[in-house]
Amino acid sequence: MRARRASRVALAVFFTLAGIAHFAFDAQFAAIVPPLLPLPLIIVWLTGFIELGFAAALLQRLFLPAIGKWLSLYLLAVLPANIYMAWADVPVFGVHAPAWMLWGRLPLQLLLIAWILWATQPVEKTR
Repeated sequence: MRARRASRVALAVFFTLAGIAHFAFDAQFAAIVPPLLPLPLIIVWLTGFIELGFAAALLQRLFLPAIGKWLSLYLLAVLPANIYMAWADVPVFGVHAPAWMLWGRLPLQLLLIAWILWATQPVEKTR
């Protein structure tokens, strides 16, 4: 299905840019790592590599349903950073975003997971 393929390409671009951002703006990303986690900069770099890996995986056809599930689990695993960012009002690039924007990102992450799961479903072959 073309829509699923286009979605996977769009998601791959998104995760490529997000992965690169983890290195280009590592200090800003480290600021949203919850304080109870050690080595926030290492966590940011590791998650940047993970996102780049998922971006590449979305562009191939093997194991797509499994990739979708693993990527969804990854997004759930990093959700506490987004919750911490909203709860602690962590500034982004020195700017405090409005609370509605910070908290509004959380349901968007769930929509992103739904989109990923849909885009990585196996293609049904028609006769």
